[in-house]
Parts: sequence; C-alpha cells; structure tokens
Amino acid sequence: MKAFVLKDKVKPGESMANLYYEEVETPTAGAGEVVIRLKTAALNRRDVFIRQGLYPGIRVPSIPGSDGAGVVAEIGDGVEGFKIGHEVVINPGMGWGENPNFPEANFSVLGVPINGTYAQYIKVPAENVFPKPEHLTWEEAAALPLGGLTAYRAVVTKGQVQAGETVIIPGIGGGVATLALQIASALGAKVYITSSSDEKIEKALELGATGGVNYRQEDWVKQLSSLSGGADLAIDSIGGDTLKDLIKLAKPGSKIVSFGSTLGPVNHLLMPHIFFKQLTLMGTTMGNRNEFMKMLNLFNEYKLKPVVSDVFPLERVEDAHDEMENGKHFGKIVLEIPQ
Repeated sequence: MKAFVLKDKVKPGESMANLYYEEVETPTAGAGEVVIRLKTAALNRRDVFIRQGLYPGIRVPSIPGSDGAGVVAEIGDGVEGFKIGHEVVINPGMGWGENPNFPEANFSVLGVPINGTYAQYIKVPAENVFPKPEHLTWEEAAALPLGGLTAYRAVVTKGQVQAGETVIIPGIGGGVATLALQIASALGAKVYITSSSDEKIEKALELGATGGVNYRQEDWVKQLSSLSGGADLAIDSIGGDTLKDLIKLAKPGSKIVSFGSTLGPVNHLLMPHIFFKQLTLMGTTMGNRNEFMKMLNLFNEYKLKPVVSDVFPLERVEDAHDEMENGKHFGKIVLEIPQ
C-alpha cells in the first residue's frame, strides 16, 4: 500500500521533519483486529507537533495520522459485529482502560508510534471501530473522531453543560473549538467565541454561536464580558494569558476546562482570582470508549456535521500541514486517500 512515513526526528525549533511517500507492507488483521481500507483521513495539531519534535514518545519509522474513516477490508479471529464492506470510523484513543476519570499509563493516540491514517489501509483493535454516521460524508466522518471526542469530554463530561448556560470558547476556527461550539449549541447553551478574524466570527455565528468578539481589539475582554454576562463554562485550548482572561470572564462558581496550551505557560497567575470566585479548573484530553460512543450518538441525534475547511489529496499532505500552520482554516483539514 501507499503511505506517508515519518523517518526523521527533529529537535524543537528546527525545520519540520520530512514525510516520505512510499510503498509499505499492507497490514493484516490479527485476533481481535480489523483492517480498514481508508477513504479519508484528517489532520490534527498533534500531527504538526510530531514533525516539529514537540510531542512525547515519537518513534521512527511510523505512519502519522489519528483520524480516519473507511470500509472494513479484513476481520481477525474473534471479531463480531462487523462484515466486509461496513462503513466505519476509528476511535483514535488506544488503551484508555477501565477508569473513566483518566487513562492507563500505556494509553496512546493512533499515529506515531502506532501506525496511523496517512495510508491506504490501517489495522486497529475492533473495540476502536464504530459504524460511520450515515448522515456524514466521508470527509465529515474523518473530521469527527479525535476532535469530537476531545470536545465532548470537555463540554459534556467535564463541563457538564446545561441548556441556557453561557459558554465561552476562545480561538474559534480550530477543529476541536469548532466541534465544541456545535456540541454546546446543540445542547441549548449560549456560546460566545473569540477570533482574530471577523470572517471566522461570522462563520461561527452561522454555526450557532450567540456572539463573538475580535481579540485583536484591546478591550476585547471588556466587550465579551458586556456581551455575554460572563461564563458558566469556558473551554480553553490556548493557555497563556488567555487563561487569565477567561478567569476574569468567569462567573462565580463556574468551570474552566483546558485541553491545550498553544500560547504556552500561564505566567504570573494569581490564585486568589481562582479561589475567591470559587472556580473549578479542570484539565482534559481525548476520552474513553464510552464517551466516543456517546459523542457519535449526539452527532446522530442532532444530525450535526463537522465543518470541513479544505480537502487535500493524500499526496499533498505537507501542503495540508502548511495550511494548518498558517491558522487560516475554519474547521478540519481533510485528506482524500487514493483508492
């Protein structure tokens, strides 16, 4: 089969490691496994971080890519519930374990060091394979798994969002933030967003956001506070000073859920701003198998569709990575796999 292979490691600050498009051995299904012929894959920030040497546990050679959708091509011994040709999506969380509160020590994400979805075929445990939502296109199906699972755990499991609550999501446009907006809005929350792009704010309003502000304006925190009345729940993938701004925007007794730190460390955080407001600050990442199933059920029930920003052929994956780096996309960047 054809696949992109990561063969080089780089140190942080160096140029991104190259990906090599070449013929590799097609996987075969062992006991309890399923081989999927991929139709589509999708990018995550994790993929770029790996090429930049900014992610733990990088091993080479490995095939990157966490998100994928396709048809069942081979079924291993002991696997039930699937037939050849079934249309499926993949839960990229490998080995979460039985405790719903946190994953086991050997938990990993599909795509480096476990061979991922930048390929024509992939082998995964049957427990990580789920029916593709029928209302989604192949592109939308690939755009859903990692981002949808992360967003669901942040908004529903940790955030416990309720109808009528006010949710603030900074930095709209990225895949997870956009999916979080869709989930919170579907469940009846009033969602306010920020962006450096007025165009992205308009797209978010079309997607269900109640309002938004451009954070390039010096008084954006004051504007958002006046517009929203403060947050019952904030979903943060940015970190840095933005977390301190979200603390300012938080209502007393509210929650902040964090799953990213694009802007790096939070410097000079004053703890009284947290404890005098009685805030709950939670960390999260990915989610377990049960949450993945509930996320799919929610998207089926409300007929939600992930936003696809652009579609590239697999052969142009490095161009797709460049687009993710420039930050102009809104939603997920998807790869079309050659058949």
